[in-house]
Amino acid sequence: MDELESLREENAALRKQVASLAMQVGGLLTQLARLNERVAELLAVAQRKQRRPAVEKPAVPPPLVEPDARRAFDERPKPPDKPSEESAPKKEKARPTGRKSIPGHLEAEEHELRPEACGDCGATSLDVVDDLREEKLHVVKEHQRRRLVRRLTCRCRKCGARTTLRSLPAPYERSKVTCDWLAWLVYQKFWLLTPLDRIRRDLAERGVPLAMSTLVTFIERAADLLGGIDGLHWKQLLSSSWMATDGTGLKVIVPKLAAAHNGYVELYRNREVAVFQYEADKAGVSVAAKLQPFRGTLTADAEHRFNAVYATGRVIEAGCNAHGRRKFRDAEDTQPILAAEGGAFLGAIYGEEEAAQTLGLRGDALREHRQRRIRPIADDFARWRQAVAPTLLPSEPLTAAIRYYDNHGDALFRFVDDPEVPIDNSPTEREFQNVAKLRLNMLFAGSTEGAHRACVLLGIVATCRAQGVAVHRYLSWAFERLGTHRDVFALPLDQLTPAAFKAVGA
Repeated sequence: MDELESLREENAALRKQVASLAMQVGGLLTQLARLNERVAELLAVAQRKQRRPAVEKPAVPPPLVEPDARRAFDERPKPPDKPSEESAPKKEKARPTGRKSIPGHLEAEEHELRPEACGDCGATSLDVVDDLREEKLHVVKEHQRRRLVRRLTCRCRKCGARTTLRSLPAPYERSKVTCDWLAWLVYQKFWLLTPLDRIRRDLAERGVPLAMSTLVTFIERAADLLGGIDGLHWKQLLSSSWMATDGTGLKVIVPKLAAAHNGYVELYRNREVAVFQYEADKAGVSVAAKLQPFRGTLTADAEHRFNAVYATGRVIEAGCNAHGRRKFRDAEDTQPILAAEGGAFLGAIYGEEEAAQTLGLRGDALREHRQRRIRPIADDFARWRQAVAPTLLPSEPLTAAIRYYDNHGDALFRFVDDPEVPIDNSPTEREFQNVAKLRLNMLFAGSTEGAHRACVLLGIVATCRAQGVAVHRYLSWAFERLGTHRDVFALPLDQLTPAAFKAVGA
């Protein structure tokens, strides 16, 4: 019996071991099934990759430039004010620490908080033991005020005559606003680029209800007052030796037309003054007519409408290298190697020009720098274009970029021999950013006359920007001298410009 009992116990133990092994085998089978699924996924991914066509990297072609030209380009002199990375010690950029201090020129609103009693026992006899100060930016919303002028009439005791003093300066007779207020409105509209309807809503919120037609009338009055100064700026441009121009579209409401008319706004500028002019279209006839008195160099885009201007021989063409540089950059999509190689020439030219501007070179010093540093690169660039052009298809973007420089090379590199001419027309194009924002806000000009008046005010504001003059201060100063007290000041127009305002330090 004992042996039988022992066998039963051994049999039970074996059954337990078999059950345990069966459970382990089941777990292993589950893991194996998961591994098989993962392997199947990896195989499917591998098969998809094999079915994809292999993208071969374009082989780098041998340089198509003559060895002498390539050597001259690679060994071009570096800007004198930029030492090489090997010789110049590397300086770690100073990281700003803490918050920037608040500008000290701001008018301070001071508050002093002093306890009247002890916070523990309530005693009122206190001595100052510390002074804690904090400084924050604060804003006080501008006030719309009334200006009330009382003019007392007095009678002379001796002769009996009556005397009344003249009122304060106003922009025009019986005006509803002061010179400062009219300057504020122009500043809001043409410097901050705020639409008139938003200005009207802001005024209404402050309890100053003004109709839209009233605000439009104020803008018209301001443009009429400043029209003479804008005309003087135009005469200064025509008598100068260099100017730049560019243009953009502007929709204008014209009576009896079913839709807004697509007009055209042109900007003519040099480094001191800027003039905007509105034209019904961008025909070359109007441009040639208005530039007929001009004798000098004109920086402009390569457009056909300027052909009549250059055909007279009185105006010399200068081009914009920023356009050419963008053409080479766009061509990198189809010709990444060659387009980048051509763009490297232009990058080197811009690097040398940037070095000259950093050094503050002007006049003969700038001409000598450009001829010594930039002219060799431009010559190498011309030889590179001559070598590369025959290898390209006529429809390729790089062909168009090369043709742009072949056709307009003299104009594009005019700046090398004339220190007054810039390398591109980018400052003029940047000025149109403000026009684009204003156009987005106002959608269209209400009339042709409105477009002309907007151009007057845009030109005055752009001239203030070029002169580094505070717009609101200048406008207030000018309106006082152009308005009802013009006979008192008796100043000619050339003493009422932003440049004159800057000179007198008003």
